[in-house]
Amino acid sequence: MTSPSPSPSVLVVGSGIAGLACARVLHDSGVAVRVVDRGRVVGGRLATKRVDDRPVDIGARYFTVPDSSLPGEYGFAAVVEDWVARGLARPWTSTFDVVAPDGSRERKEGPMRFAAPAGTRSLAVDLADRLRADGVTLELEHEVSGVSDQGEVSGIRYDAVVLAMPDPQARRLVAPGSSVALALQGPEEWLPTLAVVATWPERLWPAELHGAFVNGSATLAFVADDGDRRGDGAAVLVAHTTPECARQYLEEPSAAIAPVVEALGAFLGTAERPSQASVHRWSFALPATQHDSNHLLRGAIGVCGDAWGERSAVSTAWSSGASLGGAIAATLV
Repeated sequence: MTSPSPSPSVLVVGSGIAGLACARVLHDSGVAVRVVDRGRVVGGRLATKRVDDRPVDIGARYFTVPDSSLPGEYGFAAVVEDWVARGLARPWTSTFDVVAPDGSRERKEGPMRFAAPAGTRSLAVDLADRLRADGVTLELEHEVSGVSDQGEVSGIRYDAVVLAMPDPQARRLVAPGSSVALALQGPEEWLPTLAVVATWPERLWPAELHGAFVNGSATLAFVADDGDRRGDGAAVLVAHTTPECARQYLEEPSAAIAPVVEALGAFLGTAERPSQASVHRWSFALPATQHDSNHLLRGAIGVCGDAWGERSAVSTAWSSGASLGGAIAATLV
């Protein structure tokens, strides 16, 4: 038996925007931080796949800068302003269609939605590259199987371990019945979705259709014009299904393509089928309810993400990670 080796540092598990925000604040506060992720790429639900050699967003639909965004360099407004200035993000649209259950449509004005020309994952890559340039260790395809209440992971004792991921995934890593586990939501409290990417030879919808919330559909929840979102005009739509539809096809997501394509045809008012379609499964896409606080910190374990805040959003994930990083740094520095 060997005792855990001491390590005055913080381990961040998860390289989505919450984990990267937390790592940034910790590093800038003088705390040694290590980031690991089981995936092959950074980004988490800032997910982008390539279809016909162009990026298509299959995770986060867009992001906004809420009025409640914290001021200063760690506020999300400052982050987005920097992305826009460097051409990594751009204002997309402030109007979406809203489809009523009876099929009627209304175009509604809302906050400015931002998009990333190279896909939202490019924003996570930017954050990760900056951390690496500053000497922060970031390891991909690194599986963490468990975290002790004392912050021990694989024989290393950390001052704190941050779980930057959906609650159900975080619960699997902590001790059952622990105060952290009891504070987290279970799988039944999170909503799944499927993201179906459909490509047509040419655009079959008007240019002013940036995206649409679909109410009353058993299949569609949101449809985004990805060509409009990217700014290249490609005839690509991304359809996010309702949780009920996703649950029906979670074990075999490919079986959902046909009914989603049919629903998209009805939505567009056309019988022309897409030239190709693919699907991505998100088992824990959205929390059914939000936590009252903007992060969790119990002893040596912290949890952050888009469930910790007023509403599930990219800005919430950033703010949650940044606030947790600040809270941990305050106890260590």
